[in-house]
Amino acid sequence: MLLMGSRGSKRTDADFRSGAIREIGPSANQVDNIMLFSGDGDFYSLLEAVQRRGVHVTVISSLRSKPPMIADELRRQADTFIELDDLKAAIGRTLNTVPPRAA
Repeated sequence: MLLMGSRGSKRTDADFRSGAIREIGPSANQVDNIMLFSGDGDFYSLLEAVQRRGVHVTVISSLRSKPPMIADELRRQADTFIELDDLKAAIGRTLNTVPPRAA
């Protein structure tokens, strides 16, 4: 299961989090791993709940950015934390490397 945080208004963020909690709660018995692409500390209770069910949680966010984009309690609660910047070499690209589209 893959979760990606939203970057919208506070209302949109709250709606996204509550929707994610509703969706993941019942599904937690059907997954082994969850990857959360967010640093929002509001996901802390969700991580805690699914971990109690034996789900391994990986959080991908940034501690190196200024200011850090991850809540400290979320990082500590995660089973695995991956620094987003460390993925840059594997998943990043520059605009110069994008081949032109055929007409």
